[in-house]
Amino acid sequence: MSAVYLDYNATAPIRPQAADAAACALAIGGNPSSVHAAGRLARAAIERARGEVAALVGAPADAVTFTSGGTEANALSIDSAFAGGVRRPLVALAEHASAMQTALASGLMVEGWAMTPDGTADLDWLTERLKGWKANDGPIFAVLSLANNETGVIQPVAAAAEVIHAAGGKLHVDAVQAAGKIPVDFASLGADTLSLSAHKLGGPQGVGALVASKNAVLSRRQHGGGQERGRRAGTENLAGIAGFGAAAAVAMAELDLAARQAAWRDAAQARVAGVAGVTVFGANAPRLPAVLCFATDGFDSEKQVMALDLEGVMVSAGAACSSGKVAPSRVLQSMGFGAAANTAIRVSGGWATSEADWRRFTETWLAVQARFALRRRAA
Repeated sequence: MSAVYLDYNATAPIRPQAADAAACALAIGGNPSSVHAAGRLARAAIERARGEVAALVGAPADAVTFTSGGTEANALSIDSAFAGGVRRPLVALAEHASAMQTALASGLMVEGWAMTPDGTADLDWLTERLKGWKANDGPIFAVLSLANNETGVIQPVAAAAEVIHAAGGKLHVDAVQAAGKIPVDFASLGADTLSLSAHKLGGPQGVGALVASKNAVLSRRQHGGGQERGRRAGTENLAGIAGFGAAAAVAMAELDLAARQAAWRDAAQARVAGVAGVTVFGANAPRLPAVLCFATDGFDSEKQVMALDLEGVMVSAGAACSSGKVAPSRVLQSMGFGAAANTAIRVSGGWATSEADWRRFTETWLAVQARFALRRRAA
């Protein structure tokens, strides 16, 4: 039986259109900064991709700066805020490590933006905190994901932006997990900056983008030439960018297909939630259509992931990180779930996932859990 891949929140398999676009770009052979024919072809490929990525989030093409990925895009926005005088950034406690660790690496006082038990950023906390903001706290700058990478919970970004802007502040939005899975409109969100990553929506790994409003001031982090309108030096990743653009275009055209996975996810959730000791996270909040995060009392995340893998079903722990280690989920801890943070797994589908894949996961997990429960009773 063929393997089932349900770890799209970690990375999505590359779309055929993206692979073709990347291969075509590799064949060009020119530097996008060169003025000869090959250089002009390379530049045209990059600008086409810039327009495709911008269209995915409803932004103008000149708002897009290509980066090496979502991590660098987050860092470009956050470090630019520090360069602009920010001294006390507000970072949602459930943020991705790339945002949280960049903020902490500054050595400044980072304030954790509280989360509610359903996994959404607490707007009441934000409103009260900004009421008490003092002039010597410096400019207001906050970071919030559009959709959480572990729970899939969609955050109240537009409402948060309204509160932050009313207080004279700026908001960076990490849209890495959301783009290509739900409609994203840069202007409607009220984001000042917004980060994207190609490989989360079926593009190549190693390329991302930062979308910036007219009011955003970016500080260059990589010095050298004048690439990316002087915002990021270094010869552009032509093949990666071309693949990113192609993936963005297809993802935008297939948003309705992404939405249909909610029914498949819900069917799996209903059966899993019927097992004693199971807690589903974010079930009462709006979520990405193909994400299911849940914990099983006493059943360690790592053991679940390994048992499923042996049966040909690939998922991740709720806190799977780039090093491959499995650690207690900071996201779930921020929601008030302490012990459950060690027993959570995340199931995430994407562009090539079928209803049969979700059924296969469900049946396999139920069998794995039944064996675990039997051993537990016998112990």
